[in-house]
Amino acid sequence: MTQQTQRRIASLQRTLLALPPLTKRGLLASHDMVCVAVALWAAFELRWLGTPAHPEGLFGAPTSYPWLFVMVMAACVPVFWTFGLYRQVLRYIGMHALRQVLVGSAVLSLVVALSTLWLQLTGVPRSVPVIFFVLVTGAVGLSRLAMRRLLGTQPGRHRLPVIIWGAGEAGMQLAQAMHCSAHHVPVACIDDDPLFQDRTMQQLRCHAPSMLPKLIQRHQASMVVLAMPSISRAQRRDIIKRLQPYNIAVKTLPPLGDLLAGRSDVVDLQDVPVSDLLGRQEVPAERALLQQSINDRVVLVTGAGGSIGTELVRQISRLQPTRLVLLERDEFSLYDIERELRTSPRTSNIEVVPLLGSAGDRALVRRLFEAWDIDVVYHAAAYKHVPIVEENVVAGVQNNVIATWITATEAARAGVGTFILVSTDKAVRPTNVMGATKRMAELVLQALQTRDDVTTKFSMVRFGNVLGSSGSVVPLFKEQIARGGPVTVTHAEVIRYFMTIEEAAKLVLQTSALATGGDVFLLDMGDPVRIHDLAERMIHLSGHTIKSDDNPGGDIEIEIVGLRPGEKLYEELLIDCDAKGTTHPRILRGEEDVTAWHDLETAIDALRRACTSGDCAAIRQVLQASVAGYTPAADIHDATWRQRTFRIQHSDDGPPPLADVRLDSDDTSPPLAKVP
Repeated sequence: MTQQTQRRIASLQRTLLALPPLTKRGLLASHDMVCVAVALWAAFELRWLGTPAHPEGLFGAPTSYPWLFVMVMAACVPVFWTFGLYRQVLRYIGMHALRQVLVGSAVLSLVVALSTLWLQLTGVPRSVPVIFFVLVTGAVGLSRLAMRRLLGTQPGRHRLPVIIWGAGEAGMQLAQAMHCSAHHVPVACIDDDPLFQDRTMQQLRCHAPSMLPKLIQRHQASMVVLAMPSISRAQRRDIIKRLQPYNIAVKTLPPLGDLLAGRSDVVDLQDVPVSDLLGRQEVPAERALLQQSINDRVVLVTGAGGSIGTELVRQISRLQPTRLVLLERDEFSLYDIERELRTSPRTSNIEVVPLLGSAGDRALVRRLFEAWDIDVVYHAAAYKHVPIVEENVVAGVQNNVIATWITATEAARAGVGTFILVSTDKAVRPTNVMGATKRMAELVLQALQTRDDVTTKFSMVRFGNVLGSSGSVVPLFKEQIARGGPVTVTHAEVIRYFMTIEEAAKLVLQTSALATGGDVFLLDMGDPVRIHDLAERMIHLSGHTIKSDDNPGGDIEIEIVGLRPGEKLYEELLIDCDAKGTTHPRILRGEEDVTAWHDLETAIDALRRACTSGDCAAIRQVLQASVAGYTPAADIHDATWRQRTFRIQHSDDGPPPLADVRLDSDDTSPPLAKVP
């Protein structure tokens, strides 16, 4: 098609689409009347062809039976209007409209037959209504399909050729929608089922998967869409693995639940979930454990607006707690999750209490426990970004250690039933401040559990990286790929454990039903994933090639930037003991050495004093003395500490002494006795 022809078609499209609705319907009605007249004339011509009864040449029928033509043409528009044919949008017309054409044509054929009887037209052959039905159905139906083709395409605009994997109902709906798309055009269909292969559906030939390389080359396809929303994750993962070598973008339909609920449409294409690239099957939750933990209880979630906290809140709200208390220091995050709970039909009947503030504010936390009779606490409030905490040591200690100590002691003082700390695998033999502070938070709970006057069951849950959490490597890789690279990997051999945020939250909730006090729960995260391999898979499935020494003409380069301060090549879940199984196949229990409460109180007091004076060196000394295996970097990376130290060293007056700040009486550790 030449550019001039494309411009003319585009101009015609714009003219037709700009017409008022009544004008469009008027044109269609006039078109249908002409089609009916021509079909009736052709029916007579075909019946009389080659017979002596053919009168008066080409226009014998109209001149012999003029009133028959008038009556059929007059009935045409009311009949098609009655069956809704003029309410259809031509660009998106489908099989339902063709059924309307069939029924309308049948009624018009009946009108022809009855009119011949009423007008007493004895010379009309009885086969004319049948021939008329066939002709008018073809004329009206095919003309509408032609109009859909004309108005649904976008001449002059390049549409990306797409191969649809899946010849079922969802795949055919997607193909029909894409035929009218301005951006994509379906060129072929792939399906593993031999029943679909070598058949044509929605103008697409269905092929076996072995034909994929030839189809990509023949059609210059740029994308494969997985149109099978009901298949299992294992099946989808197998298909993705087969697609990886072809450097073609892979998209998928929304989840089946979203399609059935009307929250998404088949044309709302999504990226392949990264969980499908990790090679691990999600273990379904045990409903009994979830119900036992939450149902008919008052639950507190600290850090409720964070990535883990938000998912915990969503999962808890579906388990019908008596009350759900949300503690969050960020106003917008608290507003966002509270609004979500109140507007969702599934959780709108839950009593939600949004509290704005920090878990490190003892007065606020004490008032909270006194007011709401909390049964279960999920302590998710923490700073977890390794480089950021490494450069903000004081804030990391205050939020990860002191806030945990305050919340836990107040929970024990109020007689809370269960307290679960959301921890991390970086707490095991840490090399960074974040990991050391999380291990220190674990020690707080373990030491509290040794006290005779404590009835609360304190437990902690360790797991690795969570897909979809803030700071996850996956969103970073997506952003870098969208920019055209490079994709930055800290080390070629770095490995990490991954699980989805939904699975992690469910496992955390189930641990509270297994808690006996002082437990260290470990989540079985499957096999570790090499981050470099994950980057390669994401580049391939985005439709790009990797730029390297072997392939200098590739699209996106993977750049090794070196390990960040405090980062390790691999993470562990245990310190020095073996894990024991529980009733859940993916939840293990570890038993580790515990610090005495008196020694821990001394360390906490030293940390608080060092935080007040901003003494990062003292903080490091306390953490090294308290956390087994903590091997920090040679230098302290806290930005304020480094700048302050630099100025002191270059000051003529010499370094000022660090202030020995007295703590207010309200800020000291209170007795754990319950408030009367």
